Amino acid sequence: MDLFTLRDVYRARVVVQRHLIRTPLRYSRRLSRLLGFNVYLKLENVQVTGSFKVRGGVYFMSVKADEAVRRGVVTASTGNHAQSIAYAASLFGAKAIIVVPHGISRVKVEALRDLGANVIFHGSIFEEAREYAERLAVEKGMLYVHPINEPLLYPGVATMHLENIEDLPDVDVIINPIGGGSGASGAVVVAKSVDPKIKVVGVQAEGAQSFYQSWRQGRLVSTGKAETIAEGLATARAYELPYSILKDRIDDIILVSDREMIDAIRVLVEVERVIAEPAGAAALAAATKIRDRLQGKNVIVMVTGGNIDPETLHKYIQS
Repeated sequence: MDLFTLRDVYRARVVVQRHLIRTPLRYSRRLSRLLGFNVYLKLENVQVTGSFKVRGGVYFMSVKADEAVRRGVVTASTGNHAQSIAYAASLFGAKAIIVVPHGISRVKVEALRDLGANVIFHGSIFEEAREYAERLAVEKGMLYVHPINEPLLYPGVATMHLENIEDLPDVDVIINPIGGGSGASGAVVVAKSVDPKIKVVGVQAEGAQSFYQSWRQGRLVSTGKAETIAEGLATARAYELPYSILKDRIDDIILVSDREMIDAIRVLVEVERVIAEPAGAAALAAATKIRDRLQGKNVIVMVTGGNIDPETLHKYIQS
C-alpha cells in the first residue's frame, strides 16, 4: 500500500482550502478545569458536511475529476464518508451512487439526497454495504472509491492536523477516533513529521475493536462484528492501508463504551454547546478515561463529526 508524506498533505491543502473551511481549535476553560489538563477541541463537526471526512473526498475528486465525471463514482459508508463523496461529486459535476447499511442516521441519509446522490441501502453492517458497492461498480463500470483503502483520501483528511499544529505548536497529545483509520493516520503522519515526541492516541468502540486487536496482535484481525451506537466507528475488520501507517507509529489505542460516548456527548452539549455524534464524542470519552495520564498537558481532542438525529441527541442528553 502507498503511504503519504507531509508534502502530500501540503499539496492537498491547496485544494482543500479552496473548497472547505478551516475549522476552529477551541480552548475549553471549563473542560480543562474539570479534567486537569489543557483541552483544545478541534471542531470538525462544523465542517461543511458536519464531518472531517469531506476533506478527503474533495481532494480525491480533484485528482480524479475527469474520470469521475466520465464514469460516475460509487462508494459505501455508514454516513460521513458518503457525504464526503456526494459533496465532492456535486462540486465537480460527477454522478454519485452511495451504498449504506440499513439503520444509519436519518440526518445522514437526508443530507446525501440533498447533495444529489443516489442512495442504496444494503446489509446491516458497513462491510456488507462495501462488498455490494464493489460489485455495483464493476457491473456499472463506475469509479469505485474504497472508503478506507483509497490512498488519495488520506492527504486531504490530514489537512485538519496541519491546522492543529499551526494553531497549537506546543501540543503534547492528539486524541483521534479510529473507524477506518484515515483521521488517526493523518495525525501520525503530520504530528510525527513535525515532532516525534507528540503523542497520538487512537480511540475505538468496545463493540468494534478490530483495529485495536490488530494493533495488539501485530496482524490484521477481523472480529466480524460492529456492535456500537457509533456509526463512524462501526467497522468489523481492520484494513491494510491504515494499519500499515499506524501499526508502528500510534502511541496507544483506548477502548470506550457506548455509555462513555453518550456521557461525552452530554458533556459537550452542556459545557461547550457543541453537538457531536457518538464517534465525534469518542475522543473526549477517551480523554476522560485516561485523564490521570494527561495531567498538565496540552491535549487536542478531535470532535470528528456532528451528524446526529435531533431525537437521538435529545435521548442521549436525557439519559
